Amino acid sequence: MKAIFFLLFFTIISFDITFAQEKKFSVYAVGFYNLENLFDTIHDEGKNDYQFLPEGSYRWNGLKYTHKLNNLSRALSDMGTDVLPNVGCAFIGVSEVENSHVLDDLVQMPSLAKRGIKYCHVEGLDRRGVDCALLYNPHLFSVTSVKLYPYVYENVSDSAKATRGFLTVTGKLANEPVAVIVCHLPSRFSTSYYREQGGRQVKNIKDSLLKADKNIKIFIMGDMNDDPFDKSMSEALDAKRDIKNVEKNGLYNPWWNTLVKDGNGTLFYNGSWNLFDQIIISENLLDKNNTKNYKTLKFMKHAIVKRDYLIQQDGKYKGSPKRTTAGGVWLDGYSDHLPVVVYLIKEQL
Repeated sequence: MKAIFFLLFFTIISFDITFAQEKKFSVYAVGFYNLENLFDTIHDEGKNDYQFLPEGSYRWNGLKYTHKLNNLSRALSDMGTDVLPNVGCAFIGVSEVENSHVLDDLVQMPSLAKRGIKYCHVEGLDRRGVDCALLYNPHLFSVTSVKLYPYVYENVSDSAKATRGFLTVTGKLANEPVAVIVCHLPSRFSTSYYREQGGRQVKNIKDSLLKADKNIKIFIMGDMNDDPFDKSMSEALDAKRDIKNVEKNGLYNPWWNTLVKDGNGTLFYNGSWNLFDQIIISENLLDKNNTKNYKTLKFMKHAIVKRDYLIQQDGKYKGSPKRTTAGGVWLDGYSDHLPVVVYLIKEQL
């Protein structure tokens, strides 16, 4: 079935002095979601996954794992449906997945399986065993290459450490070349320096992709463990707050104003919102001069997915994302992060 049948059509009527001309547009959604410790119940050799075993501190068992899969599949299948009912996202970057086994189980959940969702994943070196992956709808997005760029420590003294790399997937969306870089930068237990290293390395990947194909459109997404205005994002990655300041081959971060102006975020900590979960886009996705020329894919809008069921409705954690476990108590929730979505538009020619 052709992708066109899955798309929501927008009609814009423009008039001149003699006739009315109808234009049709296709809209696409892409997303990111930190799945908060999607572990199975089996030990992976060489990985520190002991908390997520039946005898571990989380008492992780088949019942909890099955509930986690059900909950996450609901949230993932809902992403993008505010604009694209029954369609959702063309692709979704995810973080904190243990291995390909949990991804196999996830995409077999009915709400994802009915769309034929597939995934890209490369086993990484993270000591705890969590990786990034890309879920995608093959009716809308076709994959041409998958590569994991390792996070490289600049100091020799850090070389024994191992953390998450940068999953880079190239393919086609709306018949245009696209690259997705899925990230999970070092946690806040590390200093800003290590996330700044990550920002510089992602920028280098972005630059190399554009050098190989000047027309490729790039999405950098992930749990950055920093807000948009922090150094890793604003300086090392050099993602701009305002479209007017984005230079040729530069990057735009639409989430900066979402946090600073609107006060909205994706995780709640110590009484305030942070916005660590971001989708940053390349300059060639922007309509910088407001020409309304959508003959190629262009950024339309962005949103935090804040469905009621994703929010704790009562108790100590009321108003924060409904996570799986908190304070040693299983809450049967989703994640300590909220999902994010970016919408794109393209004229049907």
